[in-house]
Amino acid sequence: MFLQYLLTLDFMSWLIGIFLFLLLVDIIKNKNPSNFPPGPRPLPFVGNIFTGLDFKNIDKLAEEYGEIFSLRWGSEKMVFISGYKMVKEALVTQLDSFTDRPIIPLFHKVFKGIGISLSNGYLWKMQRKFANTHLRHFGEAKKNLELSIQQESVFLCEAFKEEKDPFDPQFYVNNAVSNIISALVFGHRFEYHDERFLTVLRQDAEAILLAGSARAQLYNAFPRLFEYVPGPHQKIFANYGKIIDFLTDEIRKHKEDFDPSDPRDFIDAYLVEMEKKNSDPEAGFNIETLVMATLDMFEAGTETVATTIRWGLFFMMKYPEIQTKVQEEINRVIGQSRQPCMTDKPNMPYTDAVIHEIQRAGNTVPLGFPKSASKDVTLGGYFIPKGTAVTTNLSSVLNDKTEWETPNTFNPGHFLDDQGQFRKRDAFLPFSAGETNMQFCIAERQMYNISKKYKV
Repeated sequence: MFLQYLLTLDFMSWLIGIFLFLLLVDIIKNKNPSNFPPGPRPLPFVGNIFTGLDFKNIDKLAEEYGEIFSLRWGSEKMVFISGYKMVKEALVTQLDSFTDRPIIPLFHKVFKGIGISLSNGYLWKMQRKFANTHLRHFGEAKKNLELSIQQESVFLCEAFKEEKDPFDPQFYVNNAVSNIISALVFGHRFEYHDERFLTVLRQDAEAILLAGSARAQLYNAFPRLFEYVPGPHQKIFANYGKIIDFLTDEIRKHKEDFDPSDPRDFIDAYLVEMEKKNSDPEAGFNIETLVMATLDMFEAGTETVATTIRWGLFFMMKYPEIQTKVQEEINRVIGQSRQPCMTDKPNMPYTDAVIHEIQRAGNTVPLGFPKSASKDVTLGGYFIPKGTAVTTNLSSVLNDKTEWETPNTFNPGHFLDDQGQFRKRDAFLPFSAGETNMQFCIAERQMYNISKKYKV
């Protein structure tokens, strides 16, 4: 009887029936668990795909739904965490609950879950341990990092001097910062007019910009559907492909004159480690992972630091009275006959405070890179199941009204005590918690050098 009824239905009735069935499946499949963080009502099938992911919109949603709320793309859910108290709870107090990285299709296609920033488990532990050990060896133990920054600052300031008319300093600064990373990773720097290297910098900057676009987010929600569809995701993949070719060529050159007894840089040290770990394939020490790990350091160490320096130039031009105080302290402590060095830092509390305030007000990384719950966890009274992606709203921390006296004003006093001495602030999380050392060190040292050389 029921079968006969189905056979009498017209085409439109069949379509409506199929739609209602799929809608029911979507509702059941994406039903939130009990006490899951609230959020705006998702559309059927696509979720909150049309909700903007810029930090200003995330701030508005936090005001409406609370410091912990959720959004959905397709069938994937993400929890957003705002405010210093909750972000600290996630990144520090419950650090072990959020150690994994989620699979983000837009980046997984490129990084394939290997390297440092997007890997998990044993491979991630081994790669991160190696990177920390050897970057510290080549950068700190040999004092090469400080020397590279001092030398590169001279090159950068000379390049500025050669410009007679108003100019955009973006790629000069990007190149300068990349050269410091390059000295550690490749063992050499690149000239500012090296077109091949400039092209790589442009491709990287373009890929990062496009990755934040709404159309690129469609690929994250429906990767199989958009795999062969034109859009910004295709340009992102093409750009990263060219960057990978560039890095692969650098590694090839290293292998040609590689001496295992005298590693010159990170790549050489990694090639040595590949020989040591060939019996432990789960650790991931191979050429493919080396390319991704190099891309990790090259990209993360360039864009954030270069953006910080550009914010520094902007704030010094906007607040000449603060620039004057910085210059007076530099002249008093360092003078004009030598380069700044890190031993000067304790004697320059005002300059130190200004550099920290540049990073706070500049808000370089407003949203932290997503992590995922490595186990079922309760945060702020809400239940977050294992495997759920979590993003911290770092902008809300750097502008938390309960932590900063004047969060909407550029104020170096945020980092000075009553005696004019530098003071640390727990809510200072410009990149994340526990992941800022190399980035902040480079930005801080280069800002010292540029400030000494120029009244910007």
